[in-house]
Amino acid sequence: MIVVAGPASNGIGFRLSRILGSKYTRVLTKVFPDGETYIRIEDEVKEEDVIVVQSLYPPQDRHYLQLLLIMDTVKDLGAKSLTAVVPYIAYARQDKRFLPGEAISIKTILRGIEHAGAERLITIDIHNDKSLEEWLNIDYANLSAVSLLAEYFRGKMEKPLVLAPDKGALNRAKKAASILGCEYDFLEKHRDRVTGEVTVKPKEMMVTNKDVLIIDDIISTGGTVVLATRELLKLNANRVYVACTHPLFAGSSYEKVLSSGVEDIVATDTIPSPASRVSVAPLIAEYLEKKL
Repeated sequence: MIVVAGPASNGIGFRLSRILGSKYTRVLTKVFPDGETYIRIEDEVKEEDVIVVQSLYPPQDRHYLQLLLIMDTVKDLGAKSLTAVVPYIAYARQDKRFLPGEAISIKTILRGIEHAGAERLITIDIHNDKSLEEWLNIDYANLSAVSLLAEYFRGKMEKPLVLAPDKGALNRAKKAASILGCEYDFLEKHRDRVTGEVTVKPKEMMVTNKDVLIIDDIISTGGTVVLATRELLKLNANRVYVACTHPLFAGSSYEKVLSSGVEDIVATDTIPSPASRVSVAPLIAEYLEKKL
């Protein structure tokens, strides 16, 4: 077995190879003066069970092209099998046509991965795991990082309470709460139809003197977290913590969230960020050890 770490693996490939005790190689990549991408795999992969690790954080398009080139090259070089580990999959939120004529972007992304030669795809907390079922004809697994994030906070919070940013993420909050041994709920979001103003409030949950953990899959602009934190502190929450799997933090949103009064932000390493302190490598290794 050999782990091939793409340029956007963010160290996950190396950590994964150490846990699995497998061989490890990097991908040499550069950009030609005309903007085209070059890749070369540094070690022999013939007759190997190959695990390609490449996340699709910004610049998403370049990282996606690199992934396709790496996988296709691995197959050309005679790999025995190919597993694609894509911790963060870009375009996953465009999983249907919200307006007539729109591309279903995640369909194209997933079918490209399959067409490039992947026999198995492993993702972490994809936005909608039904996309994998609908658009893939290969083996797949969508692993949850909730347990890793919750374990990080074990023993660090007093009178903990876990909140999901909306009802759709309630199962994530429930799982984290079971690990922390506390209650959970979701935040109610309301948009005024006249002014457009958005408000976020806890749903009938007493937060006074509690440490609150807001947990989500992706933080991009951080708007919901900022509004929720301010409201929770008004309701006399002791401290507010934020955890997410994919810390996109567009623009200055990381600083914006911190300045709202959040005590700490913790995320996984699917995307590089100041908050990326929990590695998903053990989670992926545990799954692969059962399958390969």
